[in-house]
Amino acid sequence: MAGWHELAVDVGALLKEKGQTVAVAESSSGGLISAALLAVPGASAYFKGGGACYTGNSKQTLMGISDDDMAKERASTETHALILANSVRQRLGSDWGIGETGAAGPTGNRYGDEPGHCCIGVAGPGGETAVTLETGSEDRARNMEAFTKAALDLLMDLTKSQ
Repeated sequence: MAGWHELAVDVGALLKEKGQTVAVAESSSGGLISAALLAVPGASAYFKGGGACYTGNSKQTLMGISDDDMAKERASTETHALILANSVRQRLGSDWGIGETGAAGPTGNRYGDEPGHCCIGVAGPGGETAVTLETGSEDRARNMEAFTKAALDLLMDLTKSQ
């Protein structure tokens, strides 16, 4: 099983091959999804930008999420992850958008989700999909790495199938 760096190299190569771009709106991964994509030489060919939007205010300010969208579903849900993915995709003009929201740990979040809970949404040319990950771990750093790998896996799968 490839680690997140190897996966980021493969995702970057596939995006470059297809002439496509990606933007990221992440919360509990704290910027690691963006960092993984940017750790690959030549990332400027496919990485449009993104942000670690950890609060509701930052999601609205950085990603332009409306009050109506914020009211649709609480954070740490697949619906919210897709709102983030679509917002960052539109805001930065990328082919693909990744949205991530969850609870890295060592405790759960204010919504009652356990540590290691994460929802990831990816929106792109062929549509959108979201997944929920439950690591069962309280280890914040390992959860953030698991969230990053899951986001890159999902982007890879969707980009390949498109």
